[in-house]
Amino acid sequence: MSWFTLAVSLLAQLPADGAAQLQKVDGVLPALRRMAVDPEVIQAVRAQNARRVSLATIRGQDDAWRASPVLTPFKQQVLATACSRVLHRHREQLGGVVAEAFAMDDQGALVGATRRTSDYWQGDEAKFQVPFGKGQTLREKPFFDESSQAYVIQVSLPVRDGGRTIGALTVGLSLLDL
Repeated sequence: MSWFTLAVSLLAQLPADGAAQLQKVDGVLPALRRMAVDPEVIQAVRAQNARRVSLATIRGQDDAWRASPVLTPFKQQVLATACSRVLHRHREQLGGVVAEAFAMDDQGALVGATRRTSDYWQGDEAKFQVPFGKGQTLREKPFFDESSQAYVIQVSLPVRDGGRTIGALTVGLSLLDL
């Protein structure tokens, strides 16, 4: 699907000021791209990929993540990683426009996040599959995100090490703060 077709289909579903919102998203894209090429994010994704955790283990961690609404030790561990701290730093630089940000490894498992997400494994979702599998930026339709408790547009980008895609980054942009 071309960007033009995507833009037309998105505009058909947005309120009257939707075009202005999309222009604001476009204005933030350079900062999001800087997040995806941050050397510390790349290093964190590279390091997690090197651990070669099996998909069965990741899915088990995802089941446990989704089963408990409390901040478990595993969730705390993910939210305290160096990658999470880097994402927080970028979020602070952008102000309230970033509702959440999270990085994923080559299987779609979280490497770091600015807040607790609804699930740990993103590998079955377009936010991982498009940037990782196709190497493309994905801008999703606006929606109410339960994990960030905000109306957002999620933008997902590939995380590359040299010319090779090694993971993905998703940033939820708050529509109210754009």
